[in-house]
Amino acid sequence: MTTQTITASPAVPYMMEEPGAGRVEIFPLPTDEATLFRLLKDLFEGAWDRIVFGTLIQGAVYEIQLSEPPRRISLLDGYATVDLGAWHFHVCIGENKGMPHRPTDPDLARHRRTHRAELARMLRPDGTPRSWQVRLFNGKDENQMTVFLPHPFLEPGEVITEAPDWSRLDLWDDLRRRYLGLDPDPLDRTGHGNPCGGG
Repeated sequence: MTTQTITASPAVPYMMEEPGAGRVEIFPLPTDEATLFRLLKDLFEGAWDRIVFGTLIQGAVYEIQLSEPPRRISLLDGYATVDLGAWHFHVCIGENKGMPHRPTDPDLARHRRTHRAELARMLRPDGTPRSWQVRLFNGKDENQMTVFLPHPFLEPGEVITEAPDWSRLDLWDDLRRRYLGLDPDPLDRTGHGNPCGGG
């Protein structure tokens, strides 16, 4: 991962209850195109072999792991494209103007663009963390992408371990420092048990 720090003034974290997820601590990120493009490059160029990503909605979760780095990450008309060779994906992170002969309707452009970006820490009922994520939502609060960050109780290949490897929180700590100006939080080292369980 690159060492450039992006932070402006960090937004205040807040808690929310999410159906099916329980308590989630949200750390808002800037949503300007430059910051989001840098974030995607940090994740997909610098940490491609350590993340799991996809869309997370009620009734469906896509958990994708890469076997090689992307060929290219580009930006055109507000859309970031991550090119993986045999396939690719697009995420609208900036102003989508459309083509001169067919401009994008302003309402549709607002719907498409990332409206909310955040680091999210899912909490168990006892207040300890069980998952660390980066999430992007469009203008209608629909999940564009969820990136599941490395987990201290989860080895590559989705193998659950009994003993934690706290070094797996390095990416979470680095994102907090670079994008929010926050130091590592001792609460993150209190996680325990099955990462998918709520208890």
